[in-house]
Amino acid sequence: MKIIETDLPGCLLIEPQVFGDDRGFFYESFNRDKLAAHGLTPDFVQGNVSSSVRGVLRGLHYQWPKPQGKYVSVLDGEVWDVAVDIRRGSPTFGKWTAAVLSGENKRHFWIPEGFAHGFAVLSERATFTYLCTETYDRDADGSIRWNDARFAIDWPVSAPLLSDKDMKAPFLEEIAEERLPVYIP
Repeated sequence: MKIIETDLPGCLLIEPQVFGDDRGFFYESFNRDKLAAHGLTPDFVQGNVSSSVRGVLRGLHYQWPKPQGKYVSVLDGEVWDVAVDIRRGSPTFGKWTAAVLSGENKRHFWIPEGFAHGFAVLSERATFTYLCTETYDRDADGSIRWNDARFAIDWPVSAPLLSDKDMKAPFLEEIAEERLPVYIP
């Protein structure tokens, strides 16, 4: 298992060791002990799977209170996955990082609690999976407009297919401070 640091401290790419032959392949998608050896010790309590077609953009989503850390990957297809630091007081507040996740590269992306998350589908269809450190809570559910100029995210789709929720999400400046996560050094 190879751990790759991103531009944002705490956001990590995980490349599993893949064993393959003419019959197919095998890899560990999660190994608590190996991740713990790199200082990553999430306690997952919920797993989710979504399927989306080309051009779909989901996000930017987060929860507060009850923040969710997310360990995400793509089983089939390809997405451009984004994490944005929205923790009040963070030295990297408003900064984002992104990675291509695909069924082919088998990468996983660790997005810590306190970050907003979103992705855009690049392939005809993508099956996206994520493990979460907190269960979904409708009352804690938050979202920020995908194209908020404050972040200037360089999305690879210009006219994405959006849910009603994502289309109407507020801009960061419209969100009350107490509805944003807090940075804890």
